[in-house]
Amino acid sequence: MFDIVIKNGILIDPESLTRTNGNVGMKNGKIASITKEEIHGVQEFDAYGKMVCPGFIDIHGHIDWDDYCGELSLRQGITTTVGGNCGLSPLDINAFFAAQEKQGFIVNQAELIGHSISLRAEVGAADPLEPATAEQLARMEYLVEKAFEEGACGLSLGLAYAPGSSNAEIINLSKIAARYGRIVAVDTRMITGIDMYSLVEVISIARQTGARIQVSHLVYQYGTGVMNEALAVINRARADGLDIRFDSGMYTQWATHIGAVLFSEEYMELNGWKLEDILVITGKYNGQRLTMDIYQELRTHYPHTAVVVFTGIEEEIYMALHHPYAMPSTDTGTYLPGEGHPQIAGSFPRYFKKMVAERYELTIMEAVRKATLLPAETLGFNTKGRLREGMDGDIVVVDMQTITDKADFGLPNAYPEGIDYVFLNGKLALAKGEIMDRQAGKAVRCTKPVYDYQI
Repeated sequence: MFDIVIKNGILIDPESLTRTNGNVGMKNGKIASITKEEIHGVQEFDAYGKMVCPGFIDIHGHIDWDDYCGELSLRQGITTTVGGNCGLSPLDINAFFAAQEKQGFIVNQAELIGHSISLRAEVGAADPLEPATAEQLARMEYLVEKAFEEGACGLSLGLAYAPGSSNAEIINLSKIAARYGRIVAVDTRMITGIDMYSLVEVISIARQTGARIQVSHLVYQYGTGVMNEALAVINRARADGLDIRFDSGMYTQWATHIGAVLFSEEYMELNGWKLEDILVITGKYNGQRLTMDIYQELRTHYPHTAVVVFTGIEEEIYMALHHPYAMPSTDTGTYLPGEGHPQIAGSFPRYFKKMVAERYELTIMEAVRKATLLPAETLGFNTKGRLREGMDGDIVVVDMQTITDKADFGLPNAYPEGIDYVFLNGKLALAKGEIMDRQAGKAVRCTKPVYDYQI
């Protein structure tokens, strides 16, 4: 007798890229049986005609303990989220994980340690246009090593938010990540929408340090007519033996806060962004396009207001996610209900609808692999992202006939359809749109190297 049995499903194995009909039994939080034989459990769920696969791993998000944000991710079939991206993270990684180990959370959480905003602020490098001093860098090196000892799964660089960061900062901290076998996730130092130097800089980090690189939200960075060139740079680096991977969402429009250096008048002019191209998505001007008066007021008095830049070419989304080392991501963040970007509720359902059901860009097995096994392998999550006995009981049941995103600008938190059941650590977390357990998620500490350091 198992705790939970999922019966009659179409089982998607991302390791073998095969699908078979069968049953899954879970016990004590783990997958205990995968079989065609009849099995029984305390709870049984019929998945006839539905896809049964490992829970989705969102390699680029900003949930960081926000329950509502976590709920919107769970409703997409995401069972594990990676926070601390773009250089913004909690600094006390041990306290972050210890709280979840004590209280649980709505999804599993892994965490990066963030350089460009969090670490620099902690050590007093407050000016984003100025490099850290030698003393400040030494302090950051200590804090990064401490974070890795406590289980951070990598280092995140948000170079667009601290363009003054020195080469020494980037290289020294990335060397520590390489020594610990952790990834370096990079929001690149874009100056304009056609700036390829920023991607070459990321490749140079890998060349100089031996670190494995995860380029953040590639379409937001290079989906402006230069995606072919960006993929060529990545492919050349991989051909040279460098481990470069990337994530990307399903939208061309990207979100951040209006106070970022990116929205200085100089950067706006360099990028050719017009005020009317930018939509406010939080605060008192939510839903309005920028005017000069609103722009100046928000930059001066409300710099944390989130905005969306309408830019990019939709076809380049599919071009990017077709790459064998591309992974879907949400870039989700903390918003109030009715605020935000539709990525917070629609990303993964939209990925399966567009890439598989509508455009036939990927087979269902390939699409599942990119959303499960590939991020698990990238981050060293050895018990996640796989549908086999002994793995964590993180499973999603998807109806590929109805899978669709409903979120849009103006209605960013509309729930998707087609995510029938989500199981976390062998517990039922979501059933037919109803949240069943808000504490089933566990902390995901990284304690072993993903690979051998060779530089």
